[in-house]
Amino acid sequence: MKLTSAKSGIRLYVQTAAAALLIAAWSSSSLAQTTDDISRALQPKTPAAGLTRSLSAPAPNPKADAEKQLIRKLQTRSIGIEPTAPPTAEERVEIATLAKDKPAIDLEILFDYNSAVVGPKAVPALVKLGNALAQPQFKGTVFLISGHTDAAGGAEYNQILSQRRAQSVRRTLIEQYGLAPEALIATGYGKEQLKVPQDPLADANRRVQIVNTTVSAGR
Repeated sequence: MKLTSAKSGIRLYVQTAAAALLIAAWSSSSLAQTTDDISRALQPKTPAAGLTRSLSAPAPNPKADAEKQLIRKLQTRSIGIEPTAPPTAEERVEIATLAKDKPAIDLEILFDYNSAVVGPKAVPALVKLGNALAQPQFKGTVFLISGHTDAAGGAEYNQILSQRRAQSVRRTLIEQYGLAPEALIATGYGKEQLKVPQDPLADANRRVQIVNTTVSAGR
């Protein structure tokens, strides 16, 4: 009995230590992120779909076609500074699937408690992000702005708050950096996708993820 308890204690200690190291690494890397860091993280290995031309007909790619179809559907609600409607629960699942193998970066964009207003604490990260996305190599590409919270609070409350915060980031990028509205799609996940599931209240879970869909914004 004592041996089992000791093993359980050691296992818990190792898991806790691993979580602490992950959180510390995320925090230090987030604070150290520069415009160049963001740009490198979002750089696709291949040109965005629809941005290049070829003399030969491209081979069929059902996955890319499905991704493009999803983006086009979301774009119809993202043609203005304020989206006409946020992604549905079903669309959030589709967006998360699309984002899994795309260039992405997690950013620590700070908001006041229960607020989606972009304040002074959020400005440094937004300046770096705006400068990165405004670079020529990203022109004409659709980016996802995904808001995430920790596990504190109700699921619906967190989802709505994270959506509002993602939309605030999107609005800032449009108004301050001249990015095209149809090239930015905001989604709030709330606590649906914890970065550190073994520590649901960790700061690392509260983040904004930027994803390069590698899909052209053009129709």
